[in-house]
Amino acid sequence: MTDTDIHKGLAGVVADVTAVSKVNPETNSLLYRGYPVHELAATQPVEAVAYLLWNGDLPDADQLAQLRATERAHRALPDDVKAVIDMTPLDAHPMDEVRSAVSVLGARDLAGTGSVLDAAGTPEQNLARSIRLFAALPAIVAYGQRRRRGLDPIDPREDLDYAANFLWMTFGQDPSTESGIADPVVVDAFNRSMILYAEHSFNASTFTARVITSTLSDLYSAVVGAIGALKGPLHGGANEAVLHIFDEIGDADNVVPWLEDALAHKRKIMGFGHRVYKRGDSRVPTMKAALDTLVAHYDRPDVEALYATLEREFVERKGIYPNLDYPSGPAYNLMGFDTLTFTPLFVAARVVGWTAHIMEQTASNALIRPLSAYNGPDERHVDGFVDDAGTSAISLRAAEAEG
Repeated sequence: MTDTDIHKGLAGVVADVTAVSKVNPETNSLLYRGYPVHELAATQPVEAVAYLLWNGDLPDADQLAQLRATERAHRALPDDVKAVIDMTPLDAHPMDEVRSAVSVLGARDLAGTGSVLDAAGTPEQNLARSIRLFAALPAIVAYGQRRRRGLDPIDPREDLDYAANFLWMTFGQDPSTESGIADPVVVDAFNRSMILYAEHSFNASTFTARVITSTLSDLYSAVVGAIGALKGPLHGGANEAVLHIFDEIGDADNVVPWLEDALAHKRKIMGFGHRVYKRGDSRVPTMKAALDTLVAHYDRPDVEALYATLEREFVERKGIYPNLDYPSGPAYNLMGFDTLTFTPLFVAARVVGWTAHIMEQTASNALIRPLSAYNGPDERHVDGFVDDAGTSAISLRAAEAEG
């Protein structure tokens, strides 16, 4: 095997086929089951997009109503899941409590199902498990943020759709609206963000989930592994890193000296660049439009000024464009989410894509087991070792020398 056979990071390697999503190079657009994601984000609730990714088509009115009824019935967290969240140190990263909570949900769901030989589950079981995870993750994320703020958890409301209920459990009463829930502008921006983050082909966390699934492990184990992959700053942690950069810069007037210093020290500027998109992340315009509505809603022109200045200066210097994390970080901040909660929000959205891929992998499975090119020492032996035939390492070396 030569050096040219190695594809570091599996760059350019086509590992399998998928019908879940693709990037259309002709239009530079991300397609979910053939639909451009910006069209879905502009017209659909996140529940309908979840149905699409799991089933292949958008739901009709009855199918959407049935999914919503099932999702709402599984929003509340069992006491033992709350307990494992409470046991997580307050200064641990929230992704640790999300990972642990999902593991406990899986243990509860799979209890009494038999041996590991039965772990993979039937298509019907895995769809039901996917819906339960989709329903429970908002409560997990909201519970974590409120706990770190010293606030009591808020029970879900069955009269609210997914996005509005997520915001309700996180923030509670909004005195600025008659209904007491988040303003429709905020709900719409949040709904759009969840759709944009829901799926993105064979990214690192999705591929992790498919690798685990290929061993015929269970859906929950695959999702826990995907959460671990998403925690990394080169993947899901990037939206959190964007806000740290914004906080470090402070305001638009500081962008140029900050950026020149960062580039001089070869710092990686999070929120820019993407392995797949070469002409800019196709999801950015939709999320930037949502951010614009939030900037106007909260009257925060300072956020827009910092955003625009950093984007302009970085693109002029490096020719690298923003990815989805760049507008989503400040958008989540304006909504009121803590910076540490940003990556758990990514989990809550991406669990739909993960589980769609898990079910696709299970339906046409082959164990994912790539080869490696060894570049360590040649074979050698331990002095004094004698194998079962009574041959010593010294006599082996002598025989090799003679032979």
